[in-house]
Amino acid sequence: MDADRPLIDPSTVPVPAGSKSAGSRTVGSRLGRAALVAIPAAFLGYFFVYPLVSITIRGLTVDGSIDLGIVGRVLGDPTLQRIAWFTLWQATVSTLLTVIIAMPAAWVFARFDFRGKRVLKAITLIPFVLPTLVVATAFLALIGPRGVSGVDLTGTVWIILIAHVFYNYAIVVRGVGAYWERIDPDIERAARTLGASPLTVFRTVTLPLLRPAIASTSALIFLFSFTSFGVVLLLGDLTYTTIEVEIWRQATAFLRLDIASTLAVLQLIGVGVVLILYGRYQRRTAVVFHHDVVRPPKPETRRDKILVSGIVASMVAIVGIPIAVLVWKSFVEPTGGLGFGNYSSLASLPAQSAAFVDPIEAIANSLRFATIAGLIALFIGVLASAALTYSSRRVSSLFDIFVMLPLGTSAVTIGFGFLVALDWPVDLRASLILIPIAHALVAIPFVVRTTTPTLGSIQRQLRDAAATLGASPWRAWWSVEFKLVGRAILVGGAFAFAISMGEFGATAFIARPGAPTMPIAIFKLLGRPGGSPFGAALAMSVILMVVTAAAILIIDSIRPEQQGDL
Repeated sequence: MDADRPLIDPSTVPVPAGSKSAGSRTVGSRLGRAALVAIPAAFLGYFFVYPLVSITIRGLTVDGSIDLGIVGRVLGDPTLQRIAWFTLWQATVSTLLTVIIAMPAAWVFARFDFRGKRVLKAITLIPFVLPTLVVATAFLALIGPRGVSGVDLTGTVWIILIAHVFYNYAIVVRGVGAYWERIDPDIERAARTLGASPLTVFRTVTLPLLRPAIASTSALIFLFSFTSFGVVLLLGDLTYTTIEVEIWRQATAFLRLDIASTLAVLQLIGVGVVLILYGRYQRRTAVVFHHDVVRPPKPETRRDKILVSGIVASMVAIVGIPIAVLVWKSFVEPTGGLGFGNYSSLASLPAQSAAFVDPIEAIANSLRFATIAGLIALFIGVLASAALTYSSRRVSSLFDIFVMLPLGTSAVTIGFGFLVALDWPVDLRASLILIPIAHALVAIPFVVRTTTPTLGSIQRQLRDAAATLGASPWRAWWSVEFKLVGRAILVGGAFAFAISMGEFGATAFIARPGAPTMPIAIFKLLGRPGGSPFGAALAMSVILMVVTAAAILIIDSIRPEQQGDL
């Protein structure tokens, strides 16, 4: 069925005189709107706001009373100062490198059509959604101690920066590329007609128009690099440590919850400042386009063909080489031959140590937790999307900020908050349900961003017609909105599933020894000496990569056209 075609023609349905407005009989009524807001607000309030407030109070409390001096003492520690400085400058350099390296690919996608473009565009998104431990494992296989390149960059800042570029490459390619498509190419042609060189046209015409998109993608890359955990934990080899990693170390290795809490508060402040500055810049530089996106031409001149071919080849190398090496190394057995020994060893590794986790059980746990997390994220996310759609503009604006807050909060902080706070009114800290709940918190903003545009595009007359024909509020919603927003819900569910499968930061705090996930098992495998555990870690990383990549390819195939490109 065509999603854009009304189930019935609302113009043919008479509305009796004196009847209640349709809005009062649908989920858009005052009572319905209150319920739509209350349920997501209660969930986020207890599982997100309450832990963050508890962390803040814990970080500022000394001997039972608030002591702001602890912030000064933490900031005055030379070791923590070095960690904070490294966190800041590596995030800045990672952002600059990613933007510079990915801009040519964004230009190619925006200005040219070529064979395999759709497939390549989908593939570029895979690194972004890969679990951070899979990314780290891929670079260990490429430029680690046993890497195929023969160069070991482990414990250097370069391997971290390279991994961040790989991880965030798609943000620029798809984000800036989609924005670039909206710029009328006639503007650039006019400048070249007046004698400007291609570089001058880009610097004086295109770049100023692209600044909002570049600022948006740069803010995202900076935040992801600033809160990087799995990549820095494995590739930095504790020589280089970010605030995110230090929070985990202070809480789990040194049991210094006061320092961990203070660092978490400082990190939240830093993330908040970035989000506020970005919001102000975006409002000042907003651009309204009057140019419809049209299919770009194929490269025709010899120069264009060489440029497009070279950039596409570099794109394939950037995205494909680490993944290809990871897959290939997973089939290299300890004897040096090729086979499935690393995969079959997943079933026999637990016999080597009674304390070691069962990799097969970890796979089952991840699938189970991801399914539950996806259902939770869909339930809360769809309700939140409906609340944003049906509420007043003021309520919708404030609620939108509230729902998006988990996206700007590190997963480590969320997991640490669960550990600190969720012992009241019922102690949930030993409950396995916290794992999918933590994963759902990270995924809910993606579900909201996926479903809200489609839900908001549904004509109100359809809801009015269903209500006029006697449908109850929830029956009207099920018969009209849900049918039309179903594809967007599938996309949101696939995102939530993929995010949960690879989530590591929060899980590192709340996972129980008897119920490990795949990222936890990979981390422990990589920490064990010997060749066999490393091969098993590669094999499990490939399995995790295949599952998440499949989810993303499904997303790209069923994505509604109204949604953004990333």
